[in-house]
Amino acid sequence: MRELLEKLLAKIDRGAWVRFLIAVFGLTLAFASALLSTVANETGNVWAAIILASASLILAAVVAIAVVPYLARRVAIRRMRDALNYEVTREGAIYLVLALVIGIAALNTGNNLLFIVVSAMLAAVMVSGIASAIVLLGIELDVVVPEHLFAGNAALARLVLRNKNRWVPAFSISVVAPKHKKPKKHVSMHRSSFRFPPKSKAGEEWFMWPDLSVRWTTDPPPPADMFRETVYFPFIPARQSAQAEVELRFAKRGSYVQNGFGLQTRFPFSFLTKTRTIAMQREVVVYPSVDATDEFYEMLPLITGEFETYVRGRGYDLYRIRDYAAEDSARHVDWKATARTGQLKVREFTREDERKLRLVFDNPEPGRISPENYERGVALAASLAWHFAAELAELSFAAPGYHGSPEVYDFLRHVALVQPSEGPSVLDSLELTEDYNIVVTSRKQGSIPTPLWNCSYFVFLD
Repeated sequence: MRELLEKLLAKIDRGAWVRFLIAVFGLTLAFASALLSTVANETGNVWAAIILASASLILAAVVAIAVVPYLARRVAIRRMRDALNYEVTREGAIYLVLALVIGIAALNTGNNLLFIVVSAMLAAVMVSGIASAIVLLGIELDVVVPEHLFAGNAALARLVLRNKNRWVPAFSISVVAPKHKKPKKHVSMHRSSFRFPPKSKAGEEWFMWPDLSVRWTTDPPPPADMFRETVYFPFIPARQSAQAEVELRFAKRGSYVQNGFGLQTRFPFSFLTKTRTIAMQREVVVYPSVDATDEFYEMLPLITGEFETYVRGRGYDLYRIRDYAAEDSARHVDWKATARTGQLKVREFTREDERKLRLVFDNPEPGRISPENYERGVALAASLAWHFAAELAELSFAAPGYHGSPEVYDFLRHVALVQPSEGPSVLDSLELTEDYNIVVTSRKQGSIPTPLWNCSYFVFLD
């Protein structure tokens, strides 16, 4: 019993209750003073009536200034956290029209039975609103979103509803996306001037006529919601939970934000659709698609061949001289052995270290290439990173503004949010290492630094 009392006291807002009791006590004193002032006025004691009436007004003013704003703020915060919106359904509209018709008939005929019927019908509407509010306010929502999401691929998120009510079960609840307000239009006044000649500088124009122009601006559209489907829960027992999986699919890379969720029900009579808005924010970053395309399949053997040739040729000790293969580089041809044998021979050196690969994404300036080619380059960089990470190569990454780790998910997050930006090319400041470079760039071939050609494979976006 003691633990139960402690839990109940812990849930009570003591500050609000103390101010509420003070307000009740102060208004009681004010009401008593008003009654006593009336009695004093009737008995002819004018000064006592004036004093008591003044005391009543002062007490009411003190309560209004010190207590009412505090309680109003508490109620506003609670309503913002658990906002309930009502919409009359078609069934509810028909029901209310029928109640109105019966009410008019009761007024015209004075039949007590019709008054009782109208009262019962209106009471049913009130009971419907109270019952649905009790059900919705006792529900707690939890949303579990996958950590890694890729554009074009489906992923499953989990919605969990917990019924916190001790005795009341929950019926017919749907999780919906909240309704966004339409973007508002704003009017702004801008002062402009007409100059002649039009391109003349200040002080050199022949004449100038000031003018006021009106411009209409519109608020930016709300971000796209992550959840667009309605998930229905028919029944949740008291103090238990229910969960459902929702398929998420994103067409494009980028950041997606869900600003709130809605719990909706028509329980119990379907007269009203009541929606409780929950201020819960979820944000996910959708990586570019890493699905292999035809261009990727055409490019991968060339990249792999150059990479393997570079790996074999990085050592300084001669391993063997063998016949030339199609994927070998011309710089490893042994011309003496070729002249002696009459067949093309290449030198193969010992490997000194592990397979090290660096993926370089040279972010172009805005307008340098078309948006389609830019998105193609971003997707290709992500696909290459994903492929070679699966091949257990020792990866590193370079890009303008990238300060992440060699983890592939950090690089995928960077290219998921990247946009064309002004700034120097990363190739001009790229430090040459023992790594083999795969460079995705929009620069022309003649502008590439010469030392990069011997240790890199270039993918030109244009």
